[in-house]
Amino acid sequence: QVQLVESGGGLVQAGGSLRLSCTASRRVFSIIGMGWYRQAPGKQRELVADITSGGGTNYADSVKGRFTISRDGAKNTVYLQMYSLKPEDTAVYYCNTRPPGAALWGQGTQVTVSS
Repeated sequence: QVQLVESGGGLVQAGGSLRLSCTASRRVFSIIGMGWYRQAPGKQRELVADITSGGGTNYADSVKGRFTISRDGAKNTVYLQMYSLKPEDTAVYYCNTRPPGAALWGQGTQVTVSS
């Protein structure tokens, strides 16, 4: 069973940047798509960005132009570079496969954007 560990969250002012990392316990990114998801307090979890096994990327409209998803197969790591952060980006961010595997949800990493 693959394990996914997220890191890189923190507290940042509006307009700031963060880079999130998701490291897998074994090599999977070359054969399966991955996604970054987020869940804000009182809201449902939503897909923010995903990257296909072929390297294609997709973004939610709310983050398009501000977030970039990428991966490093040699490091078994998927990244989410976030720029121009807004208070509404505040959430716990998770990585998972695309579509998500129920058993793969980790602890996530908290991103808090202050105004």
